[in-house]
Amino acid sequence: MSTTNMATSSNYWEDLRKQARQLENELDLKLVSFSKLCTGYSSSQEQRSRDSRSDSFGSSQDGVLVPMTTELEQLLAKLTVTNDKMAEYTNSPGASHHNAAVMHTLQRHRDILKDYTHEFQKTKSNFFSLREREDLLGSVHRDIESYKNSTGVNNRRAELFLKEHEHLRNSDSLIDNAISIAMATKENITFQRGMLKSIQTRVTTLANRFPAINSLIQKINLRKRRDSLILGGVIGVCTILLLLYTFH
Repeated sequence: MSTTNMATSSNYWEDLRKQARQLENELDLKLVSFSKLCTGYSSSQEQRSRDSRSDSFGSSQDGVLVPMTTELEQLLAKLTVTNDKMAEYTNSPGASHHNAAVMHTLQRHRDILKDYTHEFQKTKSNFFSLREREDLLGSVHRDIESYKNSTGVNNRRAELFLKEHEHLRNSDSLIDNAISIAMATKENITFQRGMLKSIQTRVTTLANRFPAINSLIQKINLRKRRDSLILGGVIGVCTILLLLYTFH
């Protein structure tokens, strides 16, 4: 009974090895074809960008490369499952008498799977990078052609947009100048107000010392208030007119 179990276990291991070798051979052939197609896709990229039939040509290559990518992923998944089954076999009691040879074989198949997976991922990444770049360049070329084929109305509309943009820039410049003038005027008025307060303080002191001058000072104060109101009104009107002119 033990001999029968050992024979059955040995046959199971050989079946797994045959299945793994078959998948590895199939993967090797398809990876070579996949790499050649991706290389051709890269070398013909510049020609496709100048060819008027570039869209149909690129689509035909995508129709071959994309299904091949899916097929390779499925083969790698099958080989991974087979390697997992082989790993389970190494842990079974029936493989204990030749465990070293079994482990060596399993490690070799794992290394092959790792190499194939790395090669596939690298080639696949290059392919999709080229594909994204091609899509971007195609979009740019289509936009350029669309612009070149645009009607005179669209060109006129673009010119109007540019003129409107220039007008807005000029308006912004005038507003900035008006704000600068207003800030300078404010600083000057503030400085003059400080000087007037200082003079008023001195005059008030003199008025307190000489009552006869008090009435004259009051008249001066009234005159000053009136001048301040007039000056404020003039500045306000000028500012309003300047803003109206700017946004007109």
